[in-house]
This record gives sequence, structure tokens and C-alpha cells, in this order.
Amino acid sequence: MKKVFAKAGTKIAVIVLLAILGVTCGFAMDVSYVNENGEAENGYAAVRQLREKQKEWSGILDEEKLQKVIEENQRISATPQAKSKDYKENNIAFSWRQGISEIRELLNASFMDEFRSYDYYKADTLMASDASAFYENRTVLLKEWLSNEAKHQFSDVEKQYLVQKYEALKIPLLYDYIGGWTQLFEYVSTVIIITTLVLGYLVAGIFSSEFGWKSDAIFFTTVHGRNKAVVAKIKAGISIVTMIYWPVILLYSGIVLLYLGADGAVCPVQADMVGWKCFYNIQVWQKYLLTVVGGYIGCLFISFLTMLVSAKTKSAVVAVMLPFILIFIPSFLGNIESPVINKVLGLLPDRLLQISTALGYFDLYKVGGKVIGAIPILLVLYSVLTILHVPIIYQEYQHKQIN
Repeated sequence: MKKVFAKAGTKIAVIVLLAILGVTCGFAMDVSYVNENGEAENGYAAVRQLREKQKEWSGILDEEKLQKVIEENQRISATPQAKSKDYKENNIAFSWRQGISEIRELLNASFMDEFRSYDYYKADTLMASDASAFYENRTVLLKEWLSNEAKHQFSDVEKQYLVQKYEALKIPLLYDYIGGWTQLFEYVSTVIIITTLVLGYLVAGIFSSEFGWKSDAIFFTTVHGRNKAVVAKIKAGISIVTMIYWPVILLYSGIVLLYLGADGAVCPVQADMVGWKCFYNIQVWQKYLLTVVGGYIGCLFISFLTMLVSAKTKSAVVAVMLPFILIFIPSFLGNIESPVINKVLGLLPDRLLQISTALGYFDLYKVGGKVIGAIPILLVLYSVLTILHVPIIYQEYQHKQIN
């Protein structure tokens, strides 16, 4: 570990990571509030005002509350400010909608014409009597999509599974201000990916440094050069990943949630527009736990694989390229329209680094005769593979030939 952190490149990489973390926190905390004069405000005072506005509508999102939201939206839409063609007047009307803006987005999602369509003004066409169909529409749109556009994308068993998961959602939903969590999830994948790339650079040289320095003959001829020394390298890799990953993630989470608020942690993920279509019936805090734990497992796996390549090739340069390949190549393959490729992409390690986004994907697999989502499979699969890397790396490096 001293060898790793003594390098100038390591210090620069850590500084870059902290700089990117700071910039990302800045983006995540960039929340604006429109005052009654139609002027945008930023800063902590703006966050507090927006939070207070939305907290007024917190509680059980039942038919009665939905009716009130629709009526409030109708009232605002009927004002001269909302009908005006003047931008400033429209902003004033928007300021009145900020308290119901998130619920309004849910109304837009529920009453879409098609499962994958979106119309920002759809809520403006609703009447209070439409509120009774709010939850039913979510399942109706899914069934229509599975019967038409996605009829060849899933098997009958998978279609039935998705419908059952939708129908199993506990309703009415609990709604609360969750702006802090929404902003956190929007950028958390970026933080995890950048951290993984930096860690890949740090651990790439652990098993190749002796060969680069031409000191491998000395290293392997020492008393413990082929046993305890190899174990020490593996421990160093685990320690470096753990000591950097968790402080970075917890620092990011703490800064964002302290600034924007951690309200709504017990709300279902479907109580937010981003998670409305999600078939995993979990709460916001569970989504966060899956995201950071999944990110850690993915980070460990990629780091261990990097160390294995480093031990195999005796080259840190070759090894450091691996994280970039594993993270960015799937993005290019994702443009190919193929059910087989989609199945493969759903189980690649990059998904672990982006679980907050992957929860919105309909990646399904059949395991033991049962249909299951990709997330549980990813967590178990890469936990096992990460553990298996330890003896493989040990055996590979222990029997390395001296140059």
C-alpha cells in the first residue's frame, strides 16, 4: 500500500477523484426554486422553500388527495398567468405548481396514451373524477405494451411475471418530498464509475511493479516471496478499494442529503417519476442500499480482474485498460437491437455500477424454472466471482516465472 500511495500518479489520481467528486456534488445540489415573482432562486434557502412547498402534499396518495391535486392544477391552469404568452407570467404560474409538481408528473405518467410515451401537459386535461383510475392505469398501460410493442420481447411467463409484480405494488402509495434522493440517484452512478476507474489505475500495478522494476528475481527468491507476500498484495488490493470506495460514496451521499434533505426514504420508489415503471417493489432507502452495495461489489470485481490481468501479463498498462473496456463497451453494444445481446448486456458488471438506473430496466431471466429480475442475479453472481478471484490470483502470481 505504501508503494501504491507513494507514486506521484496515485496522488494525482486521488486529487482528480476528489475534484470530480466536488463538481458532481455541485451538480447534484443545483436545485432551483421559482418565487412568486417568477424569478429563479438557488442556494440553500431555495432548497428549503421548495421542500416546504412539497411537504404540504406529503402523506398517503389516495384518490382524495389525487383529486385535490388535479383540482389545484386546474385552478392554476385557469389563471391569466398560466394562459399568458409572456414567459415571466408563465413562470409565476409555475411557481404556484411547485408544491404539486412531483405528483403532477406521476399523473402524467399514469394517464399516458402509451406505456413509453410522455406528455408534460397531459395532467392539464384531467378531471377530478379521473383520479380513481390512477393506479389501475399503470397496469393497464403495461399490459397494452406487452401485447403490442413488446409482444416478441418477452415470453408469456415473463409477461405474467411483470404483470404480477405491478399488481403486487402496495397502494395507495406513501408520498413525500424526496428531492434529496432524486438528485443523489441522478449522479451516484457517475461517482461510482469514476471511483472504479481510479481504483483500477491504483491496483493495476500491485502485481506488475516488480517486473517493471526488474526486481522480481529478488522478490520471488525471498523466504515468503511466493506465499505471504502474494497474500499481502491481495490484501492491499482489497484494502485500497474499500478505503477509497466507501469514504467517497458516503461523503457524496452525506453532502447531498444534508443539503437537500433525506425525507422520503421510506417511500416506495414508484412514488417518484423516475421509478414509476419500476417492477421492483422496494422503498427508496432499499434502492440506495442496493446501489452502493452493488457498486462496491462491481468495483471489487473489476479491481480484482484488473489485478489478475496485471499478474498474468506483468503489465500495469494492459491491466489499467480493462476497467474502461468493461464500463464503456456495453454502451456501444446497447445500440444493437437484439434480444440475445440485451440478455448478455443485462448481466455485465457495468450494471452493478449503475443499479439506480438498472432498476428501471426490464431485464428478466429464468433461474430454476422461475423468472427473476437481473439485480438479484448480478449481486449473487459477482459476489461469487469476486471471491473466486482470490485463489486464482494467488495461484497465478505464486507460480510466476522470474525474468
